[in-house]
Amino acid sequence: MILKKEAINSGDIVDLSVLKRLMRFVKPYNGRFYFLIFLTIALGLLAPLRPWVIQLTLDNYVALGDYQGMVRMILILIGLLIIQAVVQYLHTYLSGWIGQYVIRDIRIQLYNHLVRLRLKFFDKTPIGRLVTRTISDVETLADVFSQGLAAMVGDLLQLIFILIMMFATDWKLALISLSTLPILILSTYVFKEKIKVAFNDVRNAVSNLNSFVQEHISGMSVVQIFGSEKREYNKFEKINEDHKRANLRSVLYYSVYFPVAEIISAAGIGLLIWYGAKGAMNQVETGITLGSLIAFIMYIQMFFRPIRMIADRFNTLQLGIVSTSRIINLLDNDEHIPDEGEYRPQSIKGDVRFEKVWFAYNEGEYVLKDISFEVESGQTLALVGATGAGKSSIINLLTRFYDINRGGIFLDDINIKEYDLQSLRERIGVVLQDVFLYSNTIFYNITLGNPNITREQVYEAAEKVGARKFIERLPGGFDYNVMERGATLSVGQRQMISFVRAMVYNPSVIILDEATSSVDTETEELIQGAIDTMMKGRTSIVIAHRLSTIKKADKILVLEKGEIKERGSHDYLLSQNGIYTQLHKMQYKEIV
Repeated sequence: MILKKEAINSGDIVDLSVLKRLMRFVKPYNGRFYFLIFLTIALGLLAPLRPWVIQLTLDNYVALGDYQGMVRMILILIGLLIIQAVVQYLHTYLSGWIGQYVIRDIRIQLYNHLVRLRLKFFDKTPIGRLVTRTISDVETLADVFSQGLAAMVGDLLQLIFILIMMFATDWKLALISLSTLPILILSTYVFKEKIKVAFNDVRNAVSNLNSFVQEHISGMSVVQIFGSEKREYNKFEKINEDHKRANLRSVLYYSVYFPVAEIISAAGIGLLIWYGAKGAMNQVETGITLGSLIAFIMYIQMFFRPIRMIADRFNTLQLGIVSTSRIINLLDNDEHIPDEGEYRPQSIKGDVRFEKVWFAYNEGEYVLKDISFEVESGQTLALVGATGAGKSSIINLLTRFYDINRGGIFLDDINIKEYDLQSLRERIGVVLQDVFLYSNTIFYNITLGNPNITREQVYEAAEKVGARKFIERLPGGFDYNVMERGATLSVGQRQMISFVRAMVYNPSVIILDEATSSVDTETEELIQGAIDTMMKGRTSIVIAHRLSTIKKADKILVLEKGEIKERGSHDYLLSQNGIYTQLHKMQYKEIV
């Protein structure tokens, strides 16, 4: 899959509004940032002083044979070089230090924002693109401080001070030296525009690569099962080729620009030497001294170097601005569940009530229509129906993974929006059909790193579920590393660990979303008793395709196209000869 190319603003060199937002992240480090500005100004002043000191040395001491004076000036020059080296070190280190601390803060804020977004956002956003935002785009911001903003400001200050020194020394030599400057500025502008587009293409190519690789490595089993290795390889080869071409375009522009810029600056120095040497030989009439000529050669070399680099600085800065704009757009995304509730009960009974609930993932396309039901504390509610009937949507709404469009959902007669979101979810245990396990120990996957859960609690929960024996048989027992997504465990083992995870948090409401549909009959029988123990005394909402597992449910809701078509107990629904009866007959035939 090749992602749609993201829109990139390629108009202004720098988007000041985005730069202003970026500078907000620098605010905690204002003291160091102001010191960096001082160092930047100092560097701009120190660099033009060297040619001036050399000019004074040659004209006032060497030309007059003043050895002592020459030694003093050399010592001054050495001291100036040492000061410049120290300032340069501090400037480089401090700009990098600020950059690293800023990107650390941005990355933390960005990740904290991501984990609070609605699941709807992740449903429509490629994970690889989010990885690019969190890793690559944030990393680019470090260059804004170390190679972009501070370096560019320093270069501009240096240019200004050099121009002042040049015209103060000899305005004719200054004009001769700068005669090729318009050509260099024109070539620099053309280079800047070309490299800007190339860099934007590179960033898009990187984003596409990240998304493709992440998606296909995660789904490698599907690729191999359907023999799609060659087709996916060809797709990757094309994306990789686009990435290579974008990078080669930037390499081409660099390889053309820098030799051209070198020739233009060399031409300026050649004109300076031709005119200056002729003037120096007739010093009395022209006033051009050997010292001023050598100083001007140094000035012009110092002047053209930042001009050659400034296009690269601009593009580094612009790349940072583009990355900042993408990050800000993500941070400004308001697709999060509002967490304005303040109700944090120590415990709840577990009464659940839906009142005239309407819900749509996409505007106007309702997947739940006028849903109303009640589950009293300790009761079991079963949801059945065809795929897409709205069963999973109901539990997604109860846990506030999504918010309803109309109606109300109540837990212990209190609207769930009034609950603190974390407090609400801590009291609802969810066991999903597709179990996700982290590349970590079984103990971590059960506790999810919660330091308040002890090993004794984990052992007790595992014992109830019937998972302790198989876990302890693994190398390392509860410290066994299950690898990414639990690849080293069977489907049944992963499912049993998810039961332990739900049990150890001791929730008041248990949700089983087709929790045994991926488990073989023998394993299902093994954990069914544990499920009954887990559900005892708790409000339970069960989604199951196997109707045999919900015979004991207090209430059963039959859903069809987002509406409740039938409700009642297992025996009552069978007697009605309706949808539930047909589903039961179909499953009975399959079993027979």
